[in-house]
Amino acid sequence: MSHDVIDYRDIFLHDRPMMDTRAPVEFLKGAFPGVVNLPLMTDHERQRVGTCYKQQGQQAAIVLGHQLVSGEIKAQRIQAWAEFARAHPDGLLYCFRGGLRSQIVQQWLKDEAGIEYPRVGGGYKAMRTFLLETVEQAVAQCDLVLLGGMTGTGKTEALNQLSNSLDLEGYANHRGSSFGKRATGQPSNIDFENRLAVDLLKKRAAGIEQFVLEDESRVVGSCALPLPLYQRMQQVPMVWLEDSVERRVERILQDYVIDLCAEFVAVHGDQGFSLFSERLLASLDNIYKRLGGDRHRRLREILETALAEQAASGAVDAHRGWIEGLLREYYDPMYVFQREKKGLRIEFSGERAAVLEYLRERAVRGG
Repeated sequence: MSHDVIDYRDIFLHDRPMMDTRAPVEFLKGAFPGVVNLPLMTDHERQRVGTCYKQQGQQAAIVLGHQLVSGEIKAQRIQAWAEFARAHPDGLLYCFRGGLRSQIVQQWLKDEAGIEYPRVGGGYKAMRTFLLETVEQAVAQCDLVLLGGMTGTGKTEALNQLSNSLDLEGYANHRGSSFGKRATGQPSNIDFENRLAVDLLKKRAAGIEQFVLEDESRVVGSCALPLPLYQRMQQVPMVWLEDSVERRVERILQDYVIDLCAEFVAVHGDQGFSLFSERLLASLDNIYKRLGGDRHRRLREILETALAEQAASGAVDAHRGWIEGLLREYYDPMYVFQREKKGLRIEFSGERAAVLEYLRERAVRGG
């Protein structure tokens, strides 16, 4: 029988293909980047076996499991596993703890398809623990610096030009603000943490020991930052990115109107524009209390007019009105307050070219 693989670092560094044999409900709660779910049992089958285990013990549960997954159902699942194994000869399989389910899949693959396929020792739980420890070690051992700046200064664009950046909004598939939801939804919190951990692992393996991150709140949309990372982010130095209001308005127009609309249309087809409009209006409504009734009403009227014009002619010029109003009246005063509060931690400020040059030099000299 094939040996168990327990070199988790090697698995993630080399993107080893993996099939997850847990039930779909377990997989949806959290998995690893690029992994394929090919379960031994469906959610319903797993539930029945679990109930049997509680009431009658392990042996009765195993017997029931073999009854539920037999005949044509068993043959179809073995075929799917065999196809994966043949397509990915360097791959692995796993279950939750590296126990009975992955043993059965491994045994059936060998007996019925003639394929000896290795499994991950300790399973999902051990790999998840390894990735959480990867983040904790990096937080404790690496030099971190935060990139701050007003809304619309292009912090994510700047991060993406640095080889030592960690794009928290990218892992979370969210732009971070109350308007930050994408058309494609967010990963589970576990998936978010796993994406961060794998990127950290690969960059540290490449020799990077200083990381630049955007100054984020504890949650990016629905994804919560690992607590050790968030706590450390409250203490590390900052660099502040500056830009003119005019360029910030244009950048927000591109990101949150033109690109987001195109994204909704690409995902939802004919319904895309209407769903995009609903999303923008809902995002504005979400900050109703903080805006106050009069300001919210005025900005919403501008937004509704802009959306009507965009629907009729495709023109987006009218969107600049509510964008600039939000910046000047809502976001900028909030960021001015934050900058004053964090002032002692800011070691450099400037526009993009100067900030990027400073951060690259900082990485070379090691802080």
